[in-house]
Amino acid sequence: MEQKFIDLFDRYTHGGMNRRDFLERLTGLAGSAAAATALLPLLENNYAHAEMVPENDPAITAEMTEIAPGIKGYLVRPKAAGTYPVVLVIHENRGLNPHIKDVTRRMAKEGFIAFGADYLTPLGGTPADEEKAREMFKELKPEAVVAFSQSAVDALAKIDGGNGKVGAVGFCWGGGAVNALAVTGDLNLKAGVAYYGMQPKAAEVPKITAPLMLHYAGLDERINAGIKDYEAALKADGKVFELFVYDGVNHAFNNDTNAARYNKDAADLAWGRTIGFFRKYLS
Repeated sequence: MEQKFIDLFDRYTHGGMNRRDFLERLTGLAGSAAAATALLPLLENNYAHAEMVPENDPAITAEMTEIAPGIKGYLVRPKAAGTYPVVLVIHENRGLNPHIKDVTRRMAKEGFIAFGADYLTPLGGTPADEEKAREMFKELKPEAVVAFSQSAVDALAKIDGGNGKVGAVGFCWGGGAVNALAVTGDLNLKAGVAYYGMQPKAAEVPKITAPLMLHYAGLDERINAGIKDYEAALKADGKVFELFVYDGVNHAFNNDTNAARYNKDAADLAWGRTIGFFRKYLS
């Protein structure tokens, strides 16, 4: 797919225009309504593919639950008895959808208690309508998002079966939420992984206490504009971090339900690095 279509979709998904304007511009770029209609299913997520790990996988147990007052989400545990490190999974700006639930199950299959938090809980929870979910994110205040993250991490540090060590991984909007959580200096956060997430202000970096792993897509000019300052601040303050840029891939390259942007090679490499990072700092 030509990059111009992906770039347009990225602008739309991150609030650069409403759906009507997006469809009009897509039609103009594609040359006809028929061509735009053919492109649309490739640009949008198809949750029929969102099951690398099925919910009835015999190695895990999964449930929707509330781990602390107002902190609801999808809790997945390894079925085998034992004590496990814990990971908070933070969704993209579409909420706790089938893809993020699958990512949460994948994390549990790797030997972690995983909690896919629903940050839209204060607004009634993630709706099935993705367009409605996207609009709901505009109502979330940054300070409320950080408070939600801290409450989730603090609850997960005490969760039954956990070893007391909690990491956080986030994608897109969730990657930004991981960075925002890290700069609070919350001591219950022992490791953070941000996939193509918005960076915090350099002045906030000194408060970071957790090791970080940062994944970026080479073609993601919007997010990558903040890499230089963030990396410089992390180095200047002696923070523990690893930063990877995956050449030739797009924002959301980890999302296997999106045909236009998913890149299996980059996703597999980043996932392997993520799991190794969590095993190093949370075990």
